[in-house]
Amino acid sequence: MVEREKLVQFCVVIVILVNIAWAEDRMIKPLELEMFADELPDMPRIKGFDFADGSPIPTKLSIGMYHKLWKFHRDLPATPVFAYGATKENASVPGPTIEALHGVHTHIKWINYLPSKHILPWDPTIPTATPHKGKGIPTVVHVHGGVDEPESDGHSGAWFTAQFKDRGQSWTRETYKYHNLQHPGTLWYHDHAMGLTRVNLLAGLVGAYIIRQPSLELPLGLPYDEEFDRPLVVFDRSFSTDGSIYMDPKGNNPSIHPQWQPEYFGDAIVVNGKAWPYMTVRRRKYRFRIINASNARFFNFSFDNSLKFVLVGSDSAYIEKPVTVNSFLLAPSEIADVVVDFSKSKSKSVLLTNDAAYPYPSGDLVNAANSKVMKFTIKSKHEFDTSKIPKTLINYPPPSLSATEVLARYISLYEYTSPIDEPTHLYINGLPYEAPATETPKVGTTEIWNVINLTEDNHPLHIHLGLFMVLDQTELVDVDE
Repeated sequence: MVEREKLVQFCVVIVILVNIAWAEDRMIKPLELEMFADELPDMPRIKGFDFADGSPIPTKLSIGMYHKLWKFHRDLPATPVFAYGATKENASVPGPTIEALHGVHTHIKWINYLPSKHILPWDPTIPTATPHKGKGIPTVVHVHGGVDEPESDGHSGAWFTAQFKDRGQSWTRETYKYHNLQHPGTLWYHDHAMGLTRVNLLAGLVGAYIIRQPSLELPLGLPYDEEFDRPLVVFDRSFSTDGSIYMDPKGNNPSIHPQWQPEYFGDAIVVNGKAWPYMTVRRRKYRFRIINASNARFFNFSFDNSLKFVLVGSDSAYIEKPVTVNSFLLAPSEIADVVVDFSKSKSKSVLLTNDAAYPYPSGDLVNAANSKVMKFTIKSKHEFDTSKIPKTLINYPPPSLSATEVLARYISLYEYTSPIDEPTHLYINGLPYEAPATETPKVGTTEIWNVINLTEDNHPLHIHLGLFMVLDQTELVDVDE
């Protein structure tokens, strides 16, 4: 019996080694691709408003989700992706940048044109949007950072398949209404279907959403037009030799969840749909709205020639005063709004680099591939720059924090692991996502949430239907005692 068990274990090891060798054989080694070969694209821009008699008015958009081919690199075969766009021809990865106006409603009909079969492996053993009729890829769009009505928020149970043939139990309507009443700033939209969010995003369903308020923003003097105000959507990917997105088909706990991997890391760093692109810039100030659309990778951005960043916004709102930094950390789904003055560069080019370990902060050190993000080639001629960085930006009224009025909540993050110490369940306050809601704030109130992370990893926190600010961070000690 013992000998038989040893034989089985030996066979399992052989199978694993064969699978690893097969996987490595069909994966592109990232350094086989020349860096800075493709120019940084500026994604298509769609106005979320119209004009009548010279005044902005609400508009209705139709944006589809399409299966198409996308070139991530000059020397990489075209990659099958899922892409957002007004048409299949114009669909892109990331999707078009939607520019809305503060106080002007934007109506968007998100249309699923995706095929019946996914291009990436996914795991049905975790809570997942599953079509009742057995066909179709569930999708639903969430504008991350948007303070919107629940019916238009993209609840994970409000998914739908192609032509709305199948719909989740929380589905309410075909056309979403975005009120755009919140502070001006940078948001992003992405798929949010239950259990499929990670693979639908990996397939390409991400894009930038900007709320502008010219009457408030133009007096600040920051770069504000299309040439000098650019969204940068950054994420990591791995690719197979045929150009397809590589995702390990085996999960961390294959006997429990055959495919589920809590974290995905790719060595190719992609910005606006191109791997390690370059951008030619003038010697003046530029504004970059940097969105980390990775699954699990943190980025600690810096320049290789000591050029500095001036932070003017964090996530979906401006900060009170500009902050000049040499580097800044950006977790998955976080956004940094920065200004870079290339006139202060002493060199003709500069690399945007990353040195965040993965998983952050105690994982592997960056390598020659994922330590580079993109290259800026700087024109030699100096020019007159009318933009400026003001001493103060937007000072929002602070929330009322009266001890007699403010409700305090305690939110604990738990991670359950298997005997091999790999995650099997992720719970909040010991409850799964499918459990009835326990935290139900009232509209217009202010609360203090004490979020306690009892897992081994860093976990960014995102709240729907409202805005929040960080008051304090405290390190936990002796967690295992």
